[in-house]
Amino acid sequence: MPASPEFVLLCQSQIAVLTQGLGAALSVVYLTDDPTAGGEADLTPVAAYPEEAVDWSQEQILRLLSGGPSTPPLPPQRLLTDAGRSPDSASKAAKSSSPPSERTSVEPETAFQGSAGAFAEPGLYSQKIVLPLVYEGMMMGLLVTACSDCLWGEQEQSQVEHIAQTLAIARLLDQRSQWAEFELHQRQVLQSQQRDQMDDLLHQFRNPLTAVRTFGKLLLRRVQPEDENRTVAEGIVRESDRLQDLLRQFDTVIDLDPASLPEASPASPPRDAEVRSGGSPPLALPSQAVPTSLEPRSVTGQMQIEALDLAAVVEPLVSSASAIAQERGLTLQTELPPDLPSVRGDRRALQEVLNNLLDNALKYTPSGGTVRLIGGIERELDGQTQQAIAILDTGPGIPKADFEHLFERHFRGVQSQGEIPGTGLGLAIARDLISQMQGEIQVFSPADESGLIEPSTSPGTAFLVWLPIHVASQD
Repeated sequence: MPASPEFVLLCQSQIAVLTQGLGAALSVVYLTDDPTAGGEADLTPVAAYPEEAVDWSQEQILRLLSGGPSTPPLPPQRLLTDAGRSPDSASKAAKSSSPPSERTSVEPETAFQGSAGAFAEPGLYSQKIVLPLVYEGMMMGLLVTACSDCLWGEQEQSQVEHIAQTLAIARLLDQRSQWAEFELHQRQVLQSQQRDQMDDLLHQFRNPLTAVRTFGKLLLRRVQPEDENRTVAEGIVRESDRLQDLLRQFDTVIDLDPASLPEASPASPPRDAEVRSGGSPPLALPSQAVPTSLEPRSVTGQMQIEALDLAAVVEPLVSSASAIAQERGLTLQTELPPDLPSVRGDRRALQEVLNNLLDNALKYTPSGGTVRLIGGIERELDGQTQQAIAILDTGPGIPKADFEHLFERHFRGVQSQGEIPGTGLGLAIARDLISQMQGEIQVFSPADESGLIEPSTSPGTAFLVWLPIHVASQD
């Protein structure tokens, strides 16, 4: 995880303290790519003095620390390995691993060299310090600093240690902050997807509920008052009304704006107050387990693309739509030629699309109007034969200004100013499902622009749902 700009600024300020306050001629802050890798981790410089030292390689830094260009540099991992060991053990390791003539030049690369009372090594720098940025056993980087014409005493070395500890804790907090922001973003994405799916499911629930309610009302009209089954019909209507009321309540809850919620007043002190009054829990890197986004699925479930008989797909929809049209004083006409070729798609998804379009047509067509369902329309597109089912109505039509946003979620356009309820989700759901089936939805308003009917006094709207025709070789 890269360092944040705020952490880099902190590193620069601490390097300024070393340079201006302690007279350091070289200071570099390194970060590791993996806090758990120990000496095997790669080092990345994030701040340095002089500034060009940020671009120096680890070999260049080691060569300078070890006495000059004539000294062969140690492997870069030694910065991490030796910085994490005690000065005594590191010094012994350096002596045992180097020829006698080189021991004094290798020693300055260990954690503390040239301390008060010790000799100053010859070379480019008179004293060098390499300190690990460690917290709770996690190596997060290194602080490398050196002076060229001074010897730091215990007080100065203690200040360097304090700076290293400050940077270690700051780096840990920086990582925690970045992880928190990442997890928050992931949760917001997840919640947004869950919200969209909930909206879709509630919208899809309305269509069958409307059909059940309509069937119940038709049944109630046909049953005599003294018939013992009348109470059953009354129960169907009553419970469907109750479900519709619950749906309206769902809509109200889902549409709540967080800004409208009352400001919470915590009844108990925040967690950081408990930490201050009691023990301080150890800092730790957050878990890397973050919420994943939802699998892209349609409101009908996982799609199953197959050859579909359009007549069989449309038949149950027409049955339900006929009852609704009868109740609302509308005429429903179905024009499906026999022996229609099969199309490729998902049965449930296609039924949801056509059901949404039929529901809109029945909803917005005034009493006395006509809704038509027409099949047998074909076209060639990109070398592929496609077939369409068209749904036309004699309603008020759709303004051209609304076309650009017609398939956006929750967009209702001019209809939002009317009294007919809606969520603005039906067309968005329909287009999404058809796109997953490699199809297309066309809209024409006035309806006669589709070329399927003659011009009339009622503008109306025509929706054409295109799907590829099934070819036997695709099985």
